[in-house]
Amino acid sequence: MAIGRPVPKIVLTPAEHQKLEMIASRPKSNQRDARRARIILLCAQGLSNGQIARREGVCLPTVGKWRTRFARDGIGALGDAPRSGAPRSISDAKVEEVVTKTLESTPRARTHWSSRTMAREAGISEHSVLRIWHAFGLKPHLTKSFKLSTDPMFVEKVRDIVGLYLNPPDKAIVLCIDEKSQTQVLERSQPILPLRPGLPERQTHDYERHGTLSLFAAYDAASGRVMGRCHGRHRHQEFLKFLDQVNDGIPDDGQTQLHVVMDNYATHKTQRVTRWFARHPRFHIHFTPTGSSWINLVERFFGKITTQAIRRGSFTSVRQLRQAIQDYIAEHNKDPRPFAWTATADSIFRKLGNSLS
Repeated sequence: MAIGRPVPKIVLTPAEHQKLEMIASRPKSNQRDARRARIILLCAQGLSNGQIARREGVCLPTVGKWRTRFARDGIGALGDAPRSGAPRSISDAKVEEVVTKTLESTPRARTHWSSRTMAREAGISEHSVLRIWHAFGLKPHLTKSFKLSTDPMFVEKVRDIVGLYLNPPDKAIVLCIDEKSQTQVLERSQPILPLRPGLPERQTHDYERHGTLSLFAAYDAASGRVMGRCHGRHRHQEFLKFLDQVNDGIPDDGQTQLHVVMDNYATHKTQRVTRWFARHPRFHIHFTPTGSSWINLVERFFGKITTQAIRRGSFTSVRQLRQAIQDYIAEHNKDPRPFAWTATADSIFRKLGNSLS
């Protein structure tokens, strides 16, 4: 007389056998699904639950569970059943309300929603608001700035300057010229505490001002070398002195042409400056589009000198800051490395279009 519950007999159709063999042997099957498929295949061969458990290294109830499920519901029963949990408490209408309010309104006397203000407004928890925002990719606390050039010749100027970077004319030097104006000479109120193990360099937040200084610089796009000169002001008079320095620093061999990229600052367009360029025909001017200083490579150099030599310094006089700038330029020119411009004009236009879409 048999003792215990009857063991369901497993009989596979050819299609089921083929499917289970594929799951059991396919490299991309996870271990859990492959084991379940092997259990059912062994059941179909007539092995007992105990034999299968020993062969697969699982406990006896596991074999019985999957044998019973397969016998009752077929191959679809080998997947995991839906997990139990608390029923959903936020309706679709409430989700739509939160999303709509976030996109189309602002809280009273504030510029944007926070999770707390939206939670009070919608009558749900702050955590629920954050989950909804995350699901829809909403980040009210973030903002990005942009500036559109209003220059009617924007496209033509971008193509002109990018063409100089990517394919400069034969026997030509491309110089990117600009001024880093009114750099403040700041002295920290206390001595800077040096870097130590476990501690970053520390400096006071307050400082004393000792004047300003303007750096005029010409960046050679091909070599990365920089010609620079500091002045107390940045009028056209100082700009002309710097142009003389650039002209003297690059001997005129009668063949080499100098293509100058610079912005539309008023200093660059005075009558005296215009006449200076007319007297020096080897200089060819390429103005950047209005509001597009990012296309001038010398701005990259200004960023480097600011972060590496100026921002974290403490200077007691204009003379000290001037010396620091001159030392940085001299050190830079010992091993100049040009910035690699890779963007084409068309890729710039696509990126600008995508950022506003």
